[in-house]
Amino acid sequence: MQIIGEKINGTRKRVAQAIAERDAGFIKDLAVRQAEAGSAWLDVNAGTRPDLEPDDLVWLIETIQPEVDIPLCLDSANPLALRAAIGAVNKTPMINSISGEPGRLEKILPLAAEHGCQVIALALDEKKIPETSAKRLAIISQVMAATRAAGVPDERVYCDPLAMTLATNIHSAEVAFETMRGIKAAFPGVHLTIGLSNISFGLPARKYVNRTFLTLAIQAGLDSAILDPLDREMRAAILATELVLGRDKHCLNYVRASRAGVFDESK
Repeated sequence: MQIIGEKINGTRKRVAQAIAERDAGFIKDLAVRQAEAGSAWLDVNAGTRPDLEPDDLVWLIETIQPEVDIPLCLDSANPLALRAAIGAVNKTPMINSISGEPGRLEKILPLAAEHGCQVIALALDEKKIPETSAKRLAIISQVMAATRAAGVPDERVYCDPLAMTLATNIHSAEVAFETMRGIKAAFPGVHLTIGLSNISFGLPARKYVNRTFLTLAIQAGLDSAILDPLDREMRAAILATELVLGRDKHCLNYVRASRAGVFDESK
C-alpha cells in the first residue's frame, strides 16, 4: 500500500498563506514530515488562479525537492501549470489527474505520455460523477482506451473510483468498492488509488470513518491512496490490514513498524 501525502494543498488555508507569502520553511517542514512518515509521493497542489498557478507550482517544487528524495504528484487540471512543473522536477512525477472529460484527455494525457508519467484517472466525465459503479466503470474503460492509444502502459495508470461523502449518500462506499473490483477485473494491470478523506466529508469524528473505509478498500484492491501520512493510527491500520490479508510476508513490515514505534501500544 503506497501513500500519496496530501498535505501540500493550496485549498488548505495555512498552505495557501504559505504559497502567497513564499513561506518556504512551512512548506519544507510539511514535505519532510510526510516523507519521513513513509509517503511514496507528495501531492503538490497550488490551488491558485490559472494565471498564477504555473509560477506557484514551480515555486512549490523548487522548495520541496532539495528537502526530500521522493517523486511528486502534480495535482492540477491546468496544462500550462503542468508543463511548467514537469520542466522543474528532478524525478518523473505522477500527474493528478485525467478523466473522461475530453479537455483533460486532449490536453493532459499527451503530457503524461510524452514524459513517461504515471497518471491518476478519475471515474467521471464532463457531465457529473456517476452514481452507479457500472457507469463509473464505463468511463474508466473509455479512459483506458485513450491511455493505451497514447502509449501509456496500464501499470502507469492509477484509477480513482471516487469516494463521495456518506453524508449525502449512505451507499457511497459500496459503490466505490464495486467500482474497484470491476476495474481490477477488467484491467488487472492498473493500480487503484483514491482521495480518502472525501468519504467522511461533513461527518463528525471523520478519522474513524476514514480508517474503516480504507481497510475495506484495501480488501477491494486499493493499493495506494491520497491521505494524511502523519496520522499514525491510519498508518497502523494499513499495516494491520495488509498483515491480516496475508500481504505481509513473515509479518516483517508489521513487526518492523512496531519496533520503530509506529503503533501506540500503551492503550
